[in-house]
Amino acid sequence: MPKDLVVYGLSHHSTPVALRERLASGDARAREDLRQLMEGGKLEEGVLLSTCNRVELIATTAEPHRTREFVVDYFNGRAAPDAVDPYLYEHHGLDAVEHLFTVASGLDSMVLGEPQILGQVKGAYSDANDAGTVGTLLGRCFDRTFSVAKRVRTETEIAAGNVSVSSIACEVADHIFGDLSGRRVLLIGAGKMSEAAARSLTARGAELTVVNRDPERARALAEACGGRPRPLEALATELAEADVVISSTAKEGFIITHELMQGVVRMRKFRQLFIIDIAVPRDVDPRVDTLRNVFLYNMDDLKQVSQANLAARERATSAAKAIIEEETRDYERWLQSLEVTPTIVALRQRVREVVLRERDKAMPKLGELDPKQQKAVDAMCQSIVNQLLHQPLTELKQGQQDDNGPRLVEAVQRLFSLEVDGPPQGDKQGAAEPRGALAPTPGRGRRS
Repeated sequence: MPKDLVVYGLSHHSTPVALRERLASGDARAREDLRQLMEGGKLEEGVLLSTCNRVELIATTAEPHRTREFVVDYFNGRAAPDAVDPYLYEHHGLDAVEHLFTVASGLDSMVLGEPQILGQVKGAYSDANDAGTVGTLLGRCFDRTFSVAKRVRTETEIAAGNVSVSSIACEVADHIFGDLSGRRVLLIGAGKMSEAAARSLTARGAELTVVNRDPERARALAEACGGRPRPLEALATELAEADVVISSTAKEGFIITHELMQGVVRMRKFRQLFIIDIAVPRDVDPRVDTLRNVFLYNMDDLKQVSQANLAARERATSAAKAIIEEETRDYERWLQSLEVTPTIVALRQRVREVVLRERDKAMPKLGELDPKQQKAVDAMCQSIVNQLLHQPLTELKQGQQDDNGPRLVEAVQRLFSLEVDGPPQGDKQGAAEPRGALAPTPGRGRRS
């Protein structure tokens, strides 16, 4: 049964952050989610991509309708009490390939051209590879995805200007105060997004403090960026002193709760505090935004700010899309070659069987043959096979470059009554058609 390449997902385009955070998976949760999706969804191959702005299952399946039903039920279980159905999108076949190319190249990101998504796609693929859920089709698809993303970033200006969520967060902070020089900025978290924000903030002259659950990671990031580390236990004190807070952790549950901030507000004597929460799941209880002189921005708020930085990158979008379309057509040609390979293998085997059968029927009439004579008979039979197959195989291979390919494959399968199950498994580059000499005649040749 043929396999269908599918993508089922939800993203920042239509799904609110409150729902996205319930679907987001940390490393351990993502592995368990992938395992359950593979088993319940009857997947052949699968990769689960979970980021701040999207959750996507990229998979191959022989039963796409059954897979979709299970995926929707599974996501609904995670999203309760909301339902994912109004927000879920899906892509099949080459549309799925083109979508993956587009996502990895940063064209589908909240901040157009942002570079972090490629690393996240690579991480999801690596995790799936380690779990043994990647085979021929996804292996080739993701290999090509990484090369397409590299081409887009190298050959276009899609990454011009501020292109990451952390850089947009810093831009918001800069816009609030006009100048961050001497301003106290508290950074909560020490991951990659926090590091990018830290470097951007110190470049703007901010006085940086880093708070993290792991004191060593806080110290390392603070030293690298000219800031000072503080333990998580000092969070309330640091909130009381800060002008701007940027929070980006991988912790489930709020780090900055409404109750904590009520006490902090009194300590600050109601001085203004700007909090930018770029974590999904969110680090900051949304009720914090109701407190006096506390202003909270989350990922959906930053999406509006990012629109102002689009001009230069939008000019590069058409060039990036042209690259993606070209690479999608190239991937389609590879898929077509995968489809024709089993037919070529089966046709060669069928002709071989006929020639071997006729050779073996004729051998008793020839009497005993010495090795040289036997070799000559086998060479003649191999030559017959090769000459009979040369034109059909040439036509089959060339037909994959145009619309005639599927019709030619179907015609050959019907004319020769070939049983073809599907593309070969295991080899990311596709199986090579078997060649070589015919098997020697059993029991023939001069007795020793």
